[in-house]
Amino acid sequence: MQPTIYLFFKGNCLEAMSHYAETLGGKITGVFRNGDAAPDQRMPGGDDMVMNMAMTLESSMVMASDNSEDMYDRPQGFYVSIETPSLAEFDRVFAALSKDAETITMEPAETFWAERFTMFRDRFGTPWMLNFTGSKGQDNG
Repeated sequence: MQPTIYLFFKGNCLEAMSHYAETLGGKITGVFRNGDAAPDQRMPGGDDMVMNMAMTLESSMVMASDNSEDMYDRPQGFYVSIETPSLAEFDRVFAALSKDAETITMEPAETFWAERFTMFRDRFGTPWMLNFTGSKGQDNG
């Protein structure tokens, strides 16, 4: 079994997931809008709202949908965590995902476990942790 991240957005799912795919090298594999469904199977909201969307990131799947204003809950209690393969990639991904961020909980910095680590909530409301372990992952014992 492999877990799948499922994100909810307040009307900007297509924009957010397209941004994530471009930034993280993902591939959008399906977009189903409210208007595609039979009238008795639609969720509250307009025809352009995303009912379900899928993106692959290497061997992982990220899925998402829009929620109506009254059904939307702000994500809490988790972060989407990404390990970058290099410091340059960390900086690139951080710049793209944190642009116009709601909050930066921890600015990018060295930690005892990683050469660079950060925590923030992007402009779409998604909480992220980025990590570049670098040389700190090597067995020094």
